[in-house]
Amino acid sequence: MNLNIDSLRENYINKTITIQDVLSSIKNKIKETKNHNIWIYTLSDKELEAYIKNLETKDPKELPLYGIPFAIKDNIDLENIPTTAGCKEYKYTPKDSAFVVSKLIEAGAIPIGKTNLDQFATGLVGTRSPYGECKNSINPEYISGGSSSGSAVSVALDMVSFSLGTDTAGSGRVPAAFNNLIGLKATKGVVSTSGVVPACRSLDCVTVFAKDLDDIESVFEIVNKYDEEDIYSREYTATTKKAKNEFTFAIPQKSQLKFFGDEQAKQLFFYAIKKFESLGGKAIEIDYEPFNESANLLYSGPWVTERYIAIKDTITKTPQVVEKTVRAIISGGNKIDAINYFESEYTLKKNRKYVNKIFTDFDFLLTPTTGTIYKIDEVNNDPIQLNTNLGYYTNYMNLLDLSAIAVPAGFRDNGLPFGVTIVADAFEEEKLLSYSSKYLGV
Repeated sequence: MNLNIDSLRENYINKTITIQDVLSSIKNKIKETKNHNIWIYTLSDKELEAYIKNLETKDPKELPLYGIPFAIKDNIDLENIPTTAGCKEYKYTPKDSAFVVSKLIEAGAIPIGKTNLDQFATGLVGTRSPYGECKNSINPEYISGGSSSGSAVSVALDMVSFSLGTDTAGSGRVPAAFNNLIGLKATKGVVSTSGVVPACRSLDCVTVFAKDLDDIESVFEIVNKYDEEDIYSREYTATTKKAKNEFTFAIPQKSQLKFFGDEQAKQLFFYAIKKFESLGGKAIEIDYEPFNESANLLYSGPWVTERYIAIKDTITKTPQVVEKTVRAIISGGNKIDAINYFESEYTLKKNRKYVNKIFTDFDFLLTPTTGTIYKIDEVNNDPIQLNTNLGYYTNYMNLLDLSAIAVPAGFRDNGLPFGVTIVADAFEEEKLLSYSSKYLGV
């Protein structure tokens, strides 16, 4: 069944399909893919009934997401449904939905369930969960990417039209690349994080996964609303900047590119560069080190303390319930002092000045989303270093207050997808969407 938003809406309007038809198809898919460990919780027929009933008196033409199924990463609240953040002992049941979830439901969307994730949103791999390792949608021997693992795979395997993830270090982009999806990570604060279990509260972003760029745009238009209750919420004003017929874009210097031995990923990245050049672009190499230096602060700097604060009671009182790799990463967060914080802040301020110049001189920065992909067994044998490799092109993004969109960029010979990320300054989402449309030919 085609779950594209426009296609579903047209079928609803023409009465060629019912919400029950869609949900029945989804339930079958969920049963068929149980071994992928995608879901932590799926809504029962009784729990779905309220959402369906709410739409009975509504006109499909008047609700932009009428009857559109979506998935929610299980660190984002859905009213009266447990939130676990990937830790059974942490579980609680919220009385209200997260701000972003409420906006989607008001627009007519139907939540299907809560998806698996790297515990406490700490990881880019999708393997750090007591609910099972989430498997890649194309080849189950490979990682799904994380931490928004189930959210991405649920879209890739046609169980929902779109899904919500979160992104602190790359969690809304890496799983997109590994499952041939589009992943939008908007500017910090543009999408509310009220009702989201924090990873790093000052950096966290709620993200959107979909197969089609039109679906990304439709959802983004609904969720980019100011939230008075979120201390990090920011008013969104769409930029007037759009894709140009002739443009310049930055790429890292060749000596600074890392593919970790993945030659086909390297070839696909250079093909993506050539494709943008064929569309009127001119690629210019820049010094990537300020981005990399900023990225390294995410886990070596004071932001690890935010992760510690987020689960302080759990990690101090019952550390054994925290997955061992997650525990190893977060437990050091109580040892970071103010000196480390200010030194890190000074580094970011220096690098942000450099970034300002980059996005004044260039229309966007183009990088691989990741340099490679790994098998689940490989990650289990070397969890921290391989995760670090995956964050080489992603970890700096929120520290430097940038916006980004991950888009598909071809396939390796073994059928696994490769993706690139288009990066722009804060509040330049419309420009990102415009260049993505140009690149994808839509």
